Amino acid sequence: MSEWYEIFSFSIVSVALMLSVLGIWFTAIFPTLDKWSKKFFLAYFTILMLCSLISLADVIFYRYVGVMTQVFFGFLEILLLSMPLPMITAFLIHCCKKDIKSNIVFRVVLGFWAAFFLLLVSTFFTKHIYYISPNEQFQRGAWFPIMIVPLNVITVLNFVCLIRWRKLISRKYYYGFLIATVPLAVTLLVHTVVDVTALIDISTVLSAVSMFGLILSAQIEQNLRQQREITRQQQEIAYQRASVMVLQMRPHFIYNTLMSIYYLIAQDTEKAQKITLDFSTYLRKNFTALAKDYAIPFTEELEHTRAYLAVEKTRFEDHLFVEFDTPHTHFRIPPLTLQPIVENAIKHGLDPELNPLYVTIKTSQSESGSIITVEDTGPGFGDSDNNEPHIALANIKERLKMMCSGTLTVSAGKSGGTKVTVFVPNKVKQDDRKRSRKNQ
Repeated sequence: MSEWYEIFSFSIVSVALMLSVLGIWFTAIFPTLDKWSKKFFLAYFTILMLCSLISLADVIFYRYVGVMTQVFFGFLEILLLSMPLPMITAFLIHCCKKDIKSNIVFRVVLGFWAAFFLLLVSTFFTKHIYYISPNEQFQRGAWFPIMIVPLNVITVLNFVCLIRWRKLISRKYYYGFLIATVPLAVTLLVHTVVDVTALIDISTVLSAVSMFGLILSAQIEQNLRQQREITRQQQEIAYQRASVMVLQMRPHFIYNTLMSIYYLIAQDTEKAQKITLDFSTYLRKNFTALAKDYAIPFTEELEHTRAYLAVEKTRFEDHLFVEFDTPHTHFRIPPLTLQPIVENAIKHGLDPELNPLYVTIKTSQSESGSIITVEDTGPGFGDSDNNEPHIALANIKERLKMMCSGTLTVSAGKSGGTKVTVFVPNKVKQDDRKRSRKNQ
């Protein structure tokens, strides 16, 4: 055995040993592998580790002891190298959701492996398959190709079954099995005619790399599924919180409107009918908005706001004046964003005993997103006040952040009132667009 070949063999065996140890460790610590797969990979990498250790022992004992140990270790090494072949067959059948015990392919594979095992055992009693020459070299006998034929049949069956069942497994597993079977099948076919033991060792390592990759792939896919599920649950919780926040803004307006209708019925029937119709329109849009957990076109929110203002204008008449300056409407916002802001401005800025309240609603577009401003001429409120207007606007601010990464800022208005500015980035979440199309 030449020095370069010893170095090469030692390198390949060392890589195989490292892979086997890593494979056993990862299999043991990964919690997402099913019980069958965990047992399979533990057995697979244990066999690879034993084979690597025996190969190392073969190199060491050959140098210091001699030919007898080479015969014994050679037998064990060949036996262990053959065992992953039927194991790959079993794993392929398992991944295809088929019953291994009753599968005819697996029974045939076991039969050929048993034939190989008997031929290998016969090497202790005959030199027709292989033997060690007096100068301590491995020599192939006339029957050596016969011993390799069962292994060739197993590798070909594995490849054929992989092609036939490729639609039953994922693409990652398909390529993983290709790497595990094709190089080994080719080298075994060549080994039937020419001694390519080194290539068999390399193919075995490639097969182990493929199996190791399948473990990592399964773990990564499971982690991604868990992360997507956690994200989905977090989004559902966020949307539920957002709905609760929205509901917190509604009761006072509904109560006041119903009381206004109650008194108007006796005073002005026509006016009572108008406010009832406007209020019905508002409620319909409000309940529709509550059912949506995704960003909607701004035009829908603008219509909702107009329906609300129609009710308020009927109630307060000359005490409320609203100006719209909304040339930019082609963007999306969370439902019940603009209307509650306007409602908040009227509720805390309008006093029938004082000057009329003027509310201005504007929209504009910047390079990075869309801007909505609602400014009133009411008394305003300080940034440090821990009062109800801040609570309502804080709820809207959180909903903007959760649903479209938007922002809300409050500042003093030009006329001493309050100015609320909403910024919505250009990129609205893709899942909101998908939900919108799904519900349309």
